[in-house]
Amino acid sequence: MIELINVTKSFTNGIHALSGINLHIGKEEFVFLVGSSGAGKTTLMKLLYRDEIPTSGKVIVDRINVTELDASQIPYLRRNIGIVFQDFKLLPKRTVYENVAFALRVTGALRSTIRRKTMQALELVGLLRRVNSFPDELSGGEKQRACIARAIVNNPPILLADEPTGNLDPATSWDILQLLDKINKRNTTVVVSTHNKNIVDEMKKRVIELEGGRLVRDQQLGTYNVK
Repeated sequence: MIELINVTKSFTNGIHALSGINLHIGKEEFVFLVGSSGAGKTTLMKLLYRDEIPTSGKVIVDRINVTELDASQIPYLRRNIGIVFQDFKLLPKRTVYENVAFALRVTGALRSTIRRKTMQALELVGLLRRVNSFPDELSGGEKQRACIARAIVNNPPILLADEPTGNLDPATSWDILQLLDKINKRNTTVVVSTHNKNIVDEMKKRVIELEGGRLVRDQQLGTYNVK
């Protein structure tokens, strides 16, 4: 499903974000990506949806070598990857329904398909009562649920969540991770980058740790820190 083969990523400012990463994430796995700020988590995530390309090595996502894609092919890759951001990135002048439906409209889906899939996604994340609300009328947790609905409305096989609880209180954070776990159980591969120690320790999923751009731990039923 996801494979990084001897991946290195350096930037023109001299920062070496990733060094010699070899990693395989199988179909329908749930993985936490942990490490201190600057460890390389966000860079690794960006490589998966081709927001960055590696300096060397291969990045394989859903059997596609994303490093070889040209610009015209990138949107088609991203239709198979749902992405959830810490800062939501909702369109401020569109309702919750319109924000989620937008992800289908850009694919040219039929109006009836857009409505059916949008309402299904909003029901799954518990936002049916908020379909006509605008982002500034939502709580932080509701904004993240809307972001998740937008990410899964195409039924992608992969969901990437980069610090999805970074702006949320502990109780809401737990609700969001429970929702991501529910989505994983619907046959979706989920990769979550996080600093949330309590949730990682409680959920006991596979934990991949980066330190200084290197993969230093890959632990099944893992915790945030080595015990």
